[in-house]
Formats: sequence, C-alpha cells, structure tokens
Amino acid sequence: MGDMSNSDFYAKNQRNDSDQVAGFGCSVMELRSLMELRSTEAVVKIQEDYGDIEGMCTRLLTSPTEGLTGDQDDLDKRKEIFGKNLIPPKKPKTFLQLVWEALQDVTLIILEVAALISLGLSFYQPPGDSTGAYCGAAATGGEDEGEAEAGWIEGAAILLSVVCVVLVTAFNDWSKEKQFRGLQNRIEQEQKFQVVRGGQVIQLPVAEIVVGDIAQIKYGDLLPADGVLIQGNDLKIDESSLTGESDHVKKEANRDPMLLSGTHVMEGSGRMVVTAVGENSQTGIIFTLLGASTEEEEKKEKKVKKQDGAAAMEMQPLKSAEGGETEEKEKKKHSGSKKEKSVLQGKLTKLAVQIGKAGLLMSAITVIILVLYFCIDTFVLQGLQWLPECTPVYIQYFVKFFIIGVTVLVVAVPEGLPLAVTISLAYSVKKMMKDNNLVRHLDACETMGNATAICSDKTGTLTTNRMTVVQCYVADVHHKLIPDPGVLPPKTLDILVNSIALNSAYTSKILPPDKEGGLPKQVGNKTECSLLGLVLSLKRDYQTPRNQMPEEKLYKVYTFNSVRKSMSTVIKLPDGSFRMYSKGASEIVLKKCSHILNEVGESRVFRPRDKDEMVKKVIEPMACDGLRTICVGYRDFSGNPEPNWEDENNILTDLTAICVVGIEDPVRPEVPDAIQKCQRAGITVRMVTGDNINTARAIAIKCGIIHPGEDFLCIDGKEFNRRIRNEKGEVEQERMDKLWPKLRVLARSSPTDKHTLVKGIIDSTMTAQRQVVAVTGDGTNDGPALKKADVGFAMGLAGTDVAKEASDIILTDDNFSSIVKAVMWGRNVYDSISKFLQFQLTVNVVAVIVAFTGACITQDSPLKAVQMLWVNLIMDTFASLALATEPPTESLLKRKPYGRNKPLISSTMTKNILGHAIYQLIIIFTLLFVGEKIFDIDSGRNAPLHSPPSEHYTIIFNTFVMMQLFNEINARKIHGERNVFDGIFRNPIFCTIVFGTFVMQIIIVQLGAKPFSCKPLDMEKWMWCVFLGLGELIWGQVISTIPNSRLRFLRRAGQLSKKDNLPEEDANEDNEEIDHAERELRRGQILWFRGLNRIQTQIRVVNAFRSSLYEGLEKPDSRTSIHNFMTHPEFTIEDSTPSIPLIDDTDEDSARRKKIYSSQPSSPNKNNNAIDSGINLTIDTSKSAASSGPASPLHSLETSL
Repeated sequence: MGDMSNSDFYAKNQRNDSDQVAGFGCSVMELRSLMELRSTEAVVKIQEDYGDIEGMCTRLLTSPTEGLTGDQDDLDKRKEIFGKNLIPPKKPKTFLQLVWEALQDVTLIILEVAALISLGLSFYQPPGDSTGAYCGAAATGGEDEGEAEAGWIEGAAILLSVVCVVLVTAFNDWSKEKQFRGLQNRIEQEQKFQVVRGGQVIQLPVAEIVVGDIAQIKYGDLLPADGVLIQGNDLKIDESSLTGESDHVKKEANRDPMLLSGTHVMEGSGRMVVTAVGENSQTGIIFTLLGASTEEEEKKEKKVKKQDGAAAMEMQPLKSAEGGETEEKEKKKHSGSKKEKSVLQGKLTKLAVQIGKAGLLMSAITVIILVLYFCIDTFVLQGLQWLPECTPVYIQYFVKFFIIGVTVLVVAVPEGLPLAVTISLAYSVKKMMKDNNLVRHLDACETMGNATAICSDKTGTLTTNRMTVVQCYVADVHHKLIPDPGVLPPKTLDILVNSIALNSAYTSKILPPDKEGGLPKQVGNKTECSLLGLVLSLKRDYQTPRNQMPEEKLYKVYTFNSVRKSMSTVIKLPDGSFRMYSKGASEIVLKKCSHILNEVGESRVFRPRDKDEMVKKVIEPMACDGLRTICVGYRDFSGNPEPNWEDENNILTDLTAICVVGIEDPVRPEVPDAIQKCQRAGITVRMVTGDNINTARAIAIKCGIIHPGEDFLCIDGKEFNRRIRNEKGEVEQERMDKLWPKLRVLARSSPTDKHTLVKGIIDSTMTAQRQVVAVTGDGTNDGPALKKADVGFAMGLAGTDVAKEASDIILTDDNFSSIVKAVMWGRNVYDSISKFLQFQLTVNVVAVIVAFTGACITQDSPLKAVQMLWVNLIMDTFASLALATEPPTESLLKRKPYGRNKPLISSTMTKNILGHAIYQLIIIFTLLFVGEKIFDIDSGRNAPLHSPPSEHYTIIFNTFVMMQLFNEINARKIHGERNVFDGIFRNPIFCTIVFGTFVMQIIIVQLGAKPFSCKPLDMEKWMWCVFLGLGELIWGQVISTIPNSRLRFLRRAGQLSKKDNLPEEDANEDNEEIDHAERELRRGQILWFRGLNRIQTQIRVVNAFRSSLYEGLEKPDSRTSIHNFMTHPEFTIEDSTPSIPLIDDTDEDSARRKKIYSSQPSSPNKNNNAIDSGINLTIDTSKSAASSGPASPLHSLETSL
C-alpha cells in the first residue's frame, strides 16, 4: 500500500495546482470518494456539495443536455487531470523470461548436464602415452593428435543444439503472447459507447471517454466508467460483478443515481455524467490493488525462497488470493475457462504421456544394455582391472552411453505436440479474423470442428436485420403495400406518427445513406427503425414531435424486456391529463386492446370475436409471408387523480389499437447455401427466435432449415415447456430426449427456453457421442445460453456487451455463413494436428528403434546425439509449423464430425505410420549392416571413442533425413487420399520449410564435419540418398492401396478411455485436474517422469513453490471479464485465514478435490496420490507429515526437504 499512498500524495499536490489552473470545481479525490457512496447517502452528499446533479455538471464544465464541446485541448486537459479510461495491462513476459522458462524442460536439463560432463572429460588426458596398456582395448583407437583435440566438439554441439531448441520455443511463446495482446487490443477497441458531444450523439471507443462526458446508456450495455445518473427510464442494473448482489438494482436520479463501471444494464435506458475513469473508477481501484499486491508478492516470494519449505507453504495462499488471481485474470481475460478441457487437448495429453512413458523405458533399456555390454566386454572378457588413472576414460564412455540414452528419450518424447497445437490454433485464429470470426478463447476454435448442432437466432444472423414495413392494417383496411398518406384519416395519421416517434428510443434514427443511391442507414433498434421508416414513407417527419417533446420531458417509460414484450411511453398533455403510447408483439398488445380506430379515425369497441377475426384475416396471413407483426396502440388517462404508474397490470390494459404492421426482415442471400453446407457436414441447424410461429416457420423454410413435407417439429415456447416439464414444472431429461432430435424451430421462446434447450441437448445421453452445441446470441438475456454452450457466438454489430462477454467467438459481420467458416477452421485444426502426429510418430518409431537396436548391436547409436537433435528440430518445430498451417478446404465440410471419443489416430493413420516405419527401418538397417559393401566404403561400425566421422554413418544419417523430408509431403493427407501434392502451393510456409530443411541438410553434411559427425559425400552418394528418400512417396501409394479392413488391430491407439471422458457435470468441477495436466505438458515433460525418482519429485516440489500454486488450480470460471473478479467470495475469505482455503475453500472446491481423488486409484493413504498430481502434492505435504509412513513415497521427499 506504501506505493499507493505515495502516488496519492503526489497526485494531490499536482491536483491542488491543477484544479486552480484548470478551473474544474472538483478534484479526482472528491469524485473518487463520492463514487464509494451508495443510494441515499450519495444523493445527500451530492445535494450538500453540489446542490444537485446540474450543479455537479456545471463544476465539471459540461452540459447535461449538450455534453462536452469536444474541443481537443479540453479533452486532453481532462485526460491529464482525471486520467484516461484505461487500466494499464500487466507487463508481458520478456523474451529472456520465456527463454528461462523453456530451459526448465527436464529433458533439456539432463542433456545440458550430460554435455557439460562430456565437455569436462574430453579435456582430461590420462597420464602417460601408453593409455592402451592401462585401459584395455576400449580406449585405443585411430586417434591422431588432431582427433584427441576435437573430443570436446560433441559436448559443445549438444549445448548449441539445446540453445537452438530453447530459442525456438521461446520465440514461439513470445509471438503467441504478442498475438494474444493484439487480439486483446482488437477486442477492446471493438467496444464503443454512445456519448453526447456538442449536442450530437456519437459512438466513441471506450478508451476515449473522459470525465464530464454525458454517456447514453441503454439495455445491454456494459458501463465503461463510473458516473451519476442524470435521467433514467426504468433503469435496472446488474451489479453482481462488483457487489455480489444478484438482484437487479433500480436506479433513479433522486434515489440511487450511482452507476459503476463494469456493471451491466439489464433494463431501461438513461443518461449519466461520467465522474471517474480508468484507474479511479471502482473497477480500476480494485485492479490497482490487485496489481500492487502482485508486485509485493513477487518480492515476498523471493525472500520466501530462502526460508524453508514449510514457510513457503504458509505464504502461498496469500499470493494466490490476490496476486495469482490477477495474473490469471490478465492471462485469461481473453480465455476464461471453458467448461472442460477441449476434446483435442484431452486426447493429446493422454497420447503424449503414453509416448513419453514408452520413450523413457526404451532409453533406460538402451543405457543399461550399453553399460552392461561395455563392462562385460572390458572387465570380464578382456579381464582388465579398473585402474584409478583409467577412470576418466571409462567415465567418458559411460557419459557417451548416457548421452545416447537421453537422445533416444529426446527423440521419443513429442515435445512438438503442444507447440503444434499452439501454432495451429494461433494461425487459425489469425486467419479466422479475415473470415469475420474474432476468437476470444483459443480452444473454441477447435471445439467448433466437432460441433453437431447449431442453435441460431433468426434476427440479424439468418436475416439481414434491415427491417422494413411492407404491409399494414390501419383504419379497418389491410394494405398489402404502404398506403398513400391521403388515404388515411388525418386524426389516425397524427396519432400514429406521434406514437411511433415518441414511443421509441430516441437513439433510433434513420440517417441519409453513406453512398449515393444506397439504402438509408438504420441506427439503433432495427424494429423501431422500420417503424420510423413507415413514418417517413407516409411523408411525415418523426423528428418534429421529438423536438416538441424532448427525452427528459417523457413522464414515464416502460422499456421493452423479455417479460413485457412491449414498450410504452407516458407523456403529460398540456391540459394535465396523460397519454400512453404502446407498441409490441401483435398478439400480446391486441389482447390488451378494448377499442380500435375505425375508418374515420374514431375509436370503436373491439370485441374478442373481432380479435379472433383480426388474427385470422390479418395477422396469420402476414406471418405466413414471413413478416413480423407489431401492433401500435394508445390510451388516455385523466390527470386527477394521477394513476399509480407502478401498478403495471392496470396501466397496460384497455388500449385503443391504432394499426398492425407487418415487418419484413429478408433472409441473407448467402444463408440457405451455408445451412445446406452445415447439413451436409452432419450439423443440425435449429432456429430459436422470439417471433411468432408462422413467421418463424416461413423464414425457416426460406433458409432451408426445414423442407416442406419433412417430419420435423416447429413449436413455440409454451408448447415446448409443456412437453419437457413434469407436473411439478421441472425439466425432465427423458421428455427432452423425446423432443430435441426432431425439433428444428422454437418460436416465441424466452431466454430461459434457449438455455434449457442447449442444456438438454448437451446433457442428452441418447446418441453415442455427446452432442457438441454452438449457440448464437446478441441480447443480454442470451448470456446464460452462450455460456452453457460448447461454443458461444456473439454478434459483433448487433450484440450487447454482455453477450460478447459471455461468448467464445464474436462474429464481426453478424453473418451465419461465418459460422460455417468457423466449423471449417475447427476441423482443419484437428486435421493439422493429426497430420503432424502422423509424421511425428513415424519419425519417433524409426529413430527410437534405430538408436536402440543400433546401440545394442554396435555399441553406438548410428544416429549421433547432435544428429538426433537436428532430426528432432526438423520433425518437432519445423514440421509443426509446416503441417499446422495448412489452409482449410471445402472438402472438410463433406464429412461428419469426428465426435468426442473417436481415437486421435485413425486406423488409416496407424496404417501409414507403421507402413512408413517399416520401409524406413528396412532401408536403414540394410545400410547399417551391408551399406559398406553396397557403396564400397569403410565400415563405420564399432568405431572407437573419438574416431573421425565415417562416410558410412553419414549416408545413414542423410538417407534418414531425406526419408523424413519426403514423408512430410505424405503426411499432408490423413484420409488415405492418393494425391499428396494436392494444393501444396497454396501453403507457402510448407514449401519454404521443406526446401529450407533440404538446404540446411546439404550444409550440415558437406560442412558439418566434426560437430555433426558427418563426412562430405560425393554427388553419386547424394543421389542415392535422395533416391531412397523419394521411395517414400512411391511407398506411400502402395500403403494407400491396402484396405483398412485388414488391419483390425489398429483401432484403439490414442483413444480417450472412459475415465478421461468425464460427463459434463463432473468435468465442470474438475478444472484443476485438467489444467494442471496442461500446465505440466507445457512445462516440458515433467509428466513423463511422474513419480519416477526422488530428485524429480524434489524438482517438482520446488517448481510448485515457484509457480503460483493457483496458476493451474483456479481457472476463473465466470471471471472472463475484468469486471467479474469480485463475484467470488474467495477474495474476502483468504485474507483473514490465509492457509485454510487451500484445504477447504468452498463446498464446490472440496467437491472438486474429491473428484480429483476419486479419479485416481484409491489407496489407504490419500497422500500417496499426491505424487500423482503436482498440485495436490504441494497442498498435501503440509498436512501429511503425520500420515505418511516411512514407506510412503512422501517420506523420502520430506527427509530430502
């Protein structure tokens, strides 16, 4: 806090001068403390200090109606004194920090150590010249002086290649971080807000808002700054993000005028004067507190490291309570935790662990065999003594064996997997921007490829959202076209114009077109714009009545919400009586009408049977043409006594209908085609809309969602609820399962219906695969459905901030066909990873087997450590770049979704992997054992320790790399296609990498000499190597001809087992387990060595202290937004009781923990499982000292601690 008070003090001094200079009547501090008050206190304070809100505006040099002048100097001055509306982001990790993180990789550490030992030993010369006599045949070899000198090169080369790997990894992380920041900025710039400046309403980016601005707020906004309400209509605010109160708070200028940044407008509209922005707003203050605590924590942590482990554990929860949280926040601002680990990550984590274990086993066996062979050969067969002066020579051998073993491990472990996923996703996200998809959560992109159902809104997504009135029923006549104003009774026309002009948000306007001959621009609510358009086509101007009755003179406004489905405005007439104008969905407003204006503009009684006739003759025919019907009406009240405006039921009845209009919202031209593509791709499109059933059905037929004569359901919300709920009104899954497979259109639905439908489809166990559901939404009330869905799409243009906040992907053009693009990209990500896997696993299998058998038979791996690292670089980093950036093709949409439990490695891929591995092994072993005869060169087998590189082994290495290069081209196709070159030039990255690798290989072989153990080859031998490599392409064709049905045994590889494929609800509570697996994967291969030996465990404990405990634990569930961090109670709990929350934070948390335990094999001593999960380990050691017996794996850990 010290820092803060200093800065405050500094700011105060600065202010005292600046206030006088600037002439503002209030200081930052005054306003800040004012914003901390609530309800009546605040009103009193404003009256005491400023007289009223007008007085406050005067002091802030702004006008409540005109706003700021918009003069640039004035704006700059305000920014300087009151701050900018930005919360400075956390500093990104520097490149060096990323390098340091990449170095933490366990395999790399082992390699570095081995290389250093090898370096050290190579400089040691055993005493005397007659090494041979002492140390047996082992040390003798054709070493001339130059060679002995060059012994250090191998160690140095390994170190160099480690540096390469680290730099590449760090660079990838860095560019990923940079892309995220770009994305972040892009999302933040997207958010605009309506502000009055110079009497004009303009849209400003949120960052441009300054203190003193007059902001217009309306339903669905996320408030960008703190302010005081000047005038509001029926304004209700959801302040749960700051106060945790879930009830909506009513705001009125004279009762509770305080509006806080980060809260959501749930109903109504109004205007506020901005009083605090950026770091001075309530949200900003909390953020600065969090930021400050992060830095303090980091300092604290450094101290802690010097103390013992137990203390570190005590300190830990504090950090997680505040500091860790913000870091998470900053990281996750764009990627709030999704419900569960994405399908792909689940499969990959599992696969990587399996491969890692196999690799570890192979490398251990390799080392053991080499050491045994050497010892038996030297000490038993040659019968030598172990002489002290020979020790370094022997150790040098052992180090060499160890390096070979580690190399096998390095090649076996696919550290390129996380990299490939990242690159592929990052690349897709970047490209999806061009297809109008702004991805907020990375994994949404890949989940979209598995989507089996899309629930889409109608308005604006399937249709153009350019509403126009095309038919109307007015003065007892049904006009199929807009009538001439002369036909209508003047009285009716006047009431109609006034009703439309006044009873609509004043923010809805029709502006002249941007381009000559274009359509007029509709600003604001589109339905209202269509009605204003009707006024214009009746040759009247809607602005005149608005000018006569400005917004602040409106007596009472009942804003539109999903319950009322209508909007009403009350005005006070000059004679003291009141008139209320109403408009809304025709069947709802007509129910409330008791009169209707007749052909001369007089009101006549409107009986129930007239209503029925009206519905049959007017409304249904309109709806069947796909029109939305809106009814406009009014009612007069006497001024004495004044009606009770709060009693809505009695106010909103007894209306007089003026007219019913049919509004057309034409289907977007590209939608029918997009929907057809979806259906071909095995994705069901359902339409969920608030329109009436006939309109919805007509539009659904136009879009191709339903085809006449098919057996599909179109029902409305009432019927839907009747069918899925039991007598008690609870939703029953069995009933739901009977309904959803056939349901295609859900009309007149409320937001809850939408959520129920999405939940019902996701929870359904009818199909073998769990359904993966995507949802589109634009309104505030769509938030829950967007959050529940696997992928939520929010509308970039029409969407409210709340919807965007809850979504995973923002459609920047609100167009349904962009969703199809997202599906294509999602499937492409999946395929890219599969391509990479197919390539990677072939190399893995071959390299491991070659190194292993070679080492066992010839005591030396045919592929040297440095060569292996080069191969590793090709196949991991470069291949992941090349194969992960393949552009998607239309053919991706011709197959059904993969589904959640289809194995990651299909039988075709397994066939390819094994097939190519067999070819490569045959070639390499042929070269290894009879190569010297074929090429007529010296054999490179059984060479002594520092012998010069042989041509024989160089040919093997070169052929190996050539085969990988050509196999990389084969890997481009994973569904058994014949033409592997198809579209290869559409991917320049791929061509560059293949070509670049080839050039590098030539340089390595011809000039690599000692470090790469290569001897330059002549042209003929090069041609042979390339020819053997080309054989891969021909062999690939042979493999494609073998039918898969022969290969039954290949089915199960890489499949998610039942345990991993948790049902949705469990997974909800299982965040920790998931994330820590991911984290471990990123931490290199800690996972592979899980529980292997004590050292490893120690390293992990230390790591766990180092990394914020919570980094993996707390993916903020609902805290996607910077504003939501207050919703969770942990903040308050953890300060006072630092060490408790870890054990039992909330019930939910303990439930989660039980989940973790139950998902591990149960054992009498729970803490044994701690070894199984890095995070539990750090939690449990503190309380396990008592329970871990000497035999438990933790015992050794404690003694070592």
